Amino acid sequence: MANIHPTAIVSSKASIGDDVTVGPFSIIGDNVTLHNGCKIGSSVTIQGYTEIGANCKIFTGAVIGSLTQDLKYKGGKTFIKIGAENTIREYITINSGTAEGETTYIGNKNLLMAYVHIAHNCHIGNNVIISNVGTLAGHVIVEDFAVIGGLVGIHQFCRIGKHAIIGGCSKVTKDIIPYVMADGHPALPFAVNKVGLNRRGFSSEQIKVVETIYKHLFRSGHNVSEALKLIEEMEQTEEVLSITNFIKQAERGIARPKDKQRQG
Repeated sequence: MANIHPTAIVSSKASIGDDVTVGPFSIIGDNVTLHNGCKIGSSVTIQGYTEIGANCKIFTGAVIGSLTQDLKYKGGKTFIKIGAENTIREYITINSGTAEGETTYIGNKNLLMAYVHIAHNCHIGNNVIISNVGTLAGHVIVEDFAVIGGLVGIHQFCRIGKHAIIGGCSKVTKDIIPYVMADGHPALPFAVNKVGLNRRGFSSEQIKVVETIYKHLFRSGHNVSEALKLIEEMEQTEEVLSITNFIKQAERGIARPKDKQRQG
């Protein structure tokens, strides 16, 4: 049985799972699906074709399912799909996709802190942390275990690689490869995320592989094509494949330190 506060407005057409809680003054629209165990706080609005997985916690004032802000929107059904066990904090906004049938997707076990904005057609993986006031433009991809600092702005179509961390107040204008720390205006890689990799159980050998790749890309004086040739000669571990495939798919190009930082 759901526990719905008497001041909440929940459409009779919405699909509400078992043990769902909906707090005071919240609004749940016609085409919303809330799976078992979701906890919806007060003054939350969930609308549009939105599906939220089991055991998600959504805090005060969040607005999920608003139409895209993209001026190319011409009407039609667009979607939001959110996985299980996410924590969505206060006053977050999540917009649906732009074109007919398109989806904004958020995976499982993510922590989205207060005032985060996730725009149309974004794709967020699993175990991601986006700190307060992180702002993602349309079509941004954030891979598993990435960490985005507070007040970070990410340009449309950029990608953040898995296990990467972006320092607070950064401006991301190009793709940030997996396993690195990046910071600045624009955000540029400056080191391997060794602390994060250690915490997630990477072995010293795996971290050394990532450090070797980092040196080829950013400390050898090679351009990206030259560095890729060297990386492809390495043993094709998961870390090597993750980075080479990421680079080859980079529509906006990858962020690289300035020339003086690439020497030596």
